[in-house]
Amino acid sequence: DPRAITSPYDGTALIAAAHLGHDEVVRALIEAGAPLDHVNNLGWTALIEAVVLGDGGPRHVACARALVEAGANREIPDRNGRTAVQLARVRGDGEGSR
Repeated sequence: DPRAITSPYDGTALIAAAHLGHDEVVRALIEAGAPLDHVNNLGWTALIEAVVLGDGGPRHVACARALVEAGANREIPDRNGRTAVQLARVRGDGEGSR
């Protein structure tokens, strides 16, 4: 079930895949109906995890892009009030901040 909670952080498989940079898995989970904007107990969505825990490389950028293209909300803030776009800019991930 792509909507299942799969981690002790109250996260989904989509959040884990985005965090790990598994862009093909991210796309498959999106296609299967995984919730794009689920917020885990750390206050992070899959998009935020791709930015914060990713390395800024092509696979994490592909994850972020797939999430945004599928309609993930770029305006959901983390616990500190920062969105994925703001976090990407802080990291200097120009591509990821679009």
